Amino acid sequence: MNMLGKVALITGATRGIGKAIAEKLHANGAEIVVTGRNPELLKLWEAKGALAVSADVTQVSEVQNLIELTLKKYGKLDVVVNNAGITRDGLLMRTSDDDWNQVISTNLTGVFNVCKAAIRPMLKQRQGKIVNISSVIGVSGNAGQTNYAASKAGVIGFSKSLAKEVAGRNILVNIVAPGYIDTDMTEALTETQRDEIIKMIPLKRTGLPEDIASLVNFLVSDENKYITGQTIHCDGGLVI
Repeated sequence: MNMLGKVALITGATRGIGKAIAEKLHANGAEIVVTGRNPELLKLWEAKGALAVSADVTQVSEVQNLIELTLKKYGKLDVVVNNAGITRDGLLMRTSDDDWNQVISTNLTGVFNVCKAAIRPMLKQRQGKIVNISSVIGVSGNAGQTNYAASKAGVIGFSKSLAKEVAGRNILVNIVAPGYIDTDMTEALTETQRDEIIKMIPLKRTGLPEDIASLVNFLVSDENKYITGQTIHCDGGLVI
């Protein structure tokens, strides 16, 4: 799954799943564009030769600037992976307007902003690959995560619709729905919570960021020519 000659943009690439995806694509030869909110971690990507941009995906002007910088440096954009996301968990009765708005703005509107800006050069190129990172929570729901579930379910519906819009220009849009992956987000779980989760997973373990990265790498590579509009679960069998 050689990525030589490809230009790939990954949002939220300074840690966790996004970092693993960017590292996988970079290792396979892609020119990498990364975003994140940690200046020190962005500098590490710059040292590897990546175009590292501090861009807030909720801000249209910053997203447009991100795409312009990408095109200015590389002249094209082949791959977009929308991974930037946050959680603000809590029971609905305790969820503030701010908690709701922040999660929807980052996890869903951010995907809209990036896809809208990135799709224009892809349409001109008549080719491209987009992978939007959702979650099993967007499919199954979860108590205490109404805002997160709504945002991730929205990503699925948005991506399926976009896939139908752009298929005629050879642009493939897919969704990856991770299960419980070992990242900063899951580190907050107690040992008891972790044990209960593992009991529900047929493979009896949580996933690794590299598990998601390998799947994304296939979807955005030239090996994938006929999969679009699909939600692919990478969850150890949690949602069967």
